[in-house]
Amino acid sequence: MASIARRPNGKWRARYRDDSGREHARHFDRKVDAQRWLDEVTASVVTGQYVAPDAGRVTFREYAEGWREAQVHRPTSAAKTESLLRIHAYPTFGAMPLRSILPSHVQAWVKGLTERLAPSTVAVTHGVVASVFKAAVRDRRIASSPCEGTKLPEDHREPIVPLTVDQVRALEAAMPSRYRALVTLGAATGLRQGEAFGLTVDRSGLRPLSRRPMLGVDRQLVLVSGEAPYLGPPKRRASRRQLPLPQVAADALAAHLAAYPPFPREVVCRDAGRTWTESVELVFTTERGTPVRRNKFSTIWRPAVEAAGLPQGTTFHDLRHFYASLLIAHGESVKVVQARLGHATAAETLDTYAHLWPDSEDRTRAAVDSVLGAPADSVRTAEEPV
Repeated sequence: MASIARRPNGKWRARYRDDSGREHARHFDRKVDAQRWLDEVTASVVTGQYVAPDAGRVTFREYAEGWREAQVHRPTSAAKTESLLRIHAYPTFGAMPLRSILPSHVQAWVKGLTERLAPSTVAVTHGVVASVFKAAVRDRRIASSPCEGTKLPEDHREPIVPLTVDQVRALEAAMPSRYRALVTLGAATGLRQGEAFGLTVDRSGLRPLSRRPMLGVDRQLVLVSGEAPYLGPPKRRASRRQLPLPQVAADALAAHLAAYPPFPREVVCRDAGRTWTESVELVFTTERGTPVRRNKFSTIWRPAVEAAGLPQGTTFHDLRHFYASLLIAHGESVKVVQARLGHATAAETLDTYAHLWPDSEDRTRAAVDSVLGAPADSVRTAEEPV
């Protein structure tokens, strides 16, 4: 229901009622402008893009908190999302109504982040905020997202330079004996740190030991601030995998278990929306027999990296890169490397390690030279029988 009427002061009052029966009105100097406004409202209703004028009054923080609580996230992802919003988004947008935030505001905010954060962190943070605004558009809180068209900083990632065999061996030697097998395991299987910390004896491939032992990866040690460590699913569905256990890793694990015998302990497990307690034997534990926390391990890892003479900033993940480089150097295909690392797609593997695969330049030269560089009478043409 809509109407236009002239007011005593000469203004034209256009009004309509929305689906809830609430009246909305605006005043214009000209009747044609009032009609144009009503036509635009009618068109937005017909196309399903109607947004009530007061729908965007809710603040960004209020709406984002409701959005965050409704997301189906892994605990670690949920914690990171909360942290990114609280630290980087709410100080700028938290008290602002959704409808008042403009693309220029978002672009200025991104520029400010770029001055103090890595490009990848800026992109992730912007992605979270963009998801909030995308949901607000779907909820008809705002007509369009101010994050559309934002120019993000370019992420100039340097190609990965894998550790050398000598560097891995130096790191093994520099590690305390209790954690030395972790280095061997990471370099020989490419496990993520959480997967290695969450490895249990029954998944290690050592009990019972077969001629072709396989290490099972179907969970990891999850650490969330304010909670006790628990065993949860790996990073993604593709991360569930069976890995051939090399002899060097089997020997290192066997020696480790002999030196530091595991004992059953009750650990909380979570997966597929279920929570239960299970008695497990963790392969790697602290001196007190508790799960290894990342912050505790970092106080052991960093001195070992320095003592081994490795580049500053070397992380456990660099052992995973080393493992990938070994597979590539020994002729494994992209699909095999993808499966061993638990990547979701082959594209992810190539984006990370494409530069490590031998290029075909030399093979191209050899192929052409073998034909065009050979004597004419020794070259079989396509028409000649084989």
